[in-house]
This record gives sequence, C-alpha cells and structure tokens, in this order.
Amino acid sequence: MADLLYLALVFFVIALILGILGVRGVGISMEIAKWLIIVFIIMAVLSLIFGGSFHLATLQLAQLGI
Repeated sequence: MADLLYLALVFFVIALILGILGVRGVGISMEIAKWLIIVFIIMAVLSLIFGGSFHLATLQLAQLGI
C-alpha cells in the first residue's frame, strides 16, 4: 500500500511543478494522484476492518499475477 501512496505523491509533485511552469495537461496528473489516494484509503480501511488479512490476500493475488 505504501507504493500507492508513493505514486500518488509523485503524481501530485509532478502536477505542482507543471502547474507552476504553466504547462497544460496538469489535470491528468492531479486526477491520477486523486484516484491513487482514494484507492489507498479504501485499501487501508479494508485492512483495518479485516485485520490485515485483506492486505495478505492482495499480496497473494499480486504474486499470482492477477
């Protein structure tokens, strides 16, 4: 889950830099960052509810390539 938060932070920083430089298309980076943060929050809440078993299940699925 830390990877999602890291990616969201990277896209947010990219959007801020491009916004300061006045480049068009900054909204795409902000949308990606927003959705990554939403997915991170949902997965964090599910991990808290299921006691971490949800996180283990997603890791097993990721190892299988699903």
